[in-house]
Amino acid sequence: MEGISTFGWITIFAVLSAVINAVGIYAVYKNKEWAQQAKAYVMCFAAGVLISVPLLLAFPEAIEKNSCAGFAALAGFLFIFFSNKAIQHKTKQKTLAFGITAVEGIAIHSFMDGIIYTVTFSSSIYVGFLTGIGLVIHEFAEGVIIFSVLLAAGIQARKAVIYALCAASLTTPLGAFLAYPFIAHLQDSFLGLLLGFVVGVLIYISASHLLPEAAGHQKKHSFVALLAGVMLAFIIVTIEMI
Repeated sequence: MEGISTFGWITIFAVLSAVINAVGIYAVYKNKEWAQQAKAYVMCFAAGVLISVPLLLAFPEAIEKNSCAGFAALAGFLFIFFSNKAIQHKTKQKTLAFGITAVEGIAIHSFMDGIIYTVTFSSSIYVGFLTGIGLVIHEFAEGVIIFSVLLAAGIQARKAVIYALCAASLTTPLGAFLAYPFIAHLQDSFLGLLLGFVVGVLIYISASHLLPEAAGHQKKHSFVALLAGVMLAFIIVTIEMI
């Protein structure tokens, strides 16, 4: 991993996220049945990574930088919880309104993914790399979801592709690049608080978003995909500790 700057890694993962998200959108646009079938496995694997990395690596790193990181983690969890509640409250309207608010929620979520890349890579290349793996993988499923929601809202397929790309793909690099100038020069103590906040967000996303969505589309051996994600994170964390 040496030889690539922090900003270089942020750029690689932010752009890769946008590309994988676009692949998910294109996959469901061309072959809805296959994309929906693959979504459950992708989400289970991503959930396994995104549950393991915060607990095994990111949270200990945050505590090391700032002993109050636990409070920040709780704040991050509650922030994303109430944000989702506010969005869900607005979806009690008609179908098109549901589509608009769902896209709004995914756009905010994708923008935060970009910020998460900047915070985690600024803290540690290994923390950023492991977190990035989980986030990049779940981008495929997110692309499938946002396009499907737009179709259900009655939006024409070609327009849905454009709207989905703008809301879910491009927002991640945008969030990463806008956050970098503010985060790059922060002191370790404040960076620890931000990393703790990100841990709370990641745990909420994996436990309350990815896993229930995957369970709703349960496939045979999907639990194996979850364990594979956990094992990947565990192996890389173990290698880093040696």
